[in-house]
Amino acid sequence: MALLLDLTNILGGLLLGLPLLRRVPDVGAGLERFAGRVARWSWLIGIVALVAAGFYLIVHLVDGRVRHFEVVGLAVGALLSWERFTGKRILDPPGHTGPAGRALAVAVFGVIAILVGIQGLFTPD
Repeated sequence: MALLLDLTNILGGLLLGLPLLRRVPDVGAGLERFAGRVARWSWLIGIVALVAAGFYLIVHLVDGRVRHFEVVGLAVGALLSWERFTGKRILDPPGHTGPAGRALAVAVFGVIAILVGIQGLFTPD
C-alpha cells in the first residue's frame, strides 16, 4: 500500500508539474509525451492516491504521528480527480508565456509531490 502511495505521488506530481517540467531542456518533450499517454488516467491515479493516503492517514492518526506523505497524497488525489468530481477544470491550458498564478502554484506542488514520492520509496513505513 505504501508503494501505491509513493507511485501515485510521483505520477500525480508529474501530471501536475508538467507546465514547469516541460521547460527543462532535453527532458521536457519526453515527459510531455509520457504525460500525454497517462493523462487520460489521471482521475484513476487521483482516486488511488486518495484511498492510499486516506488509509495511511487513519493508521497514523491512531498512532499520533501524521506524516507529510499522506497530506501530499490527499492533495494530489484531490487535484487530479477534481475535474471528474465537479466538472470544472482546476487549471486552464497554459499560454505561451508559461504557467502563472494558480497554475504555477499547482505546478510547483507537483514537483514537490514528485520529490515526496521519491523520498517515500526510500523511507521505511
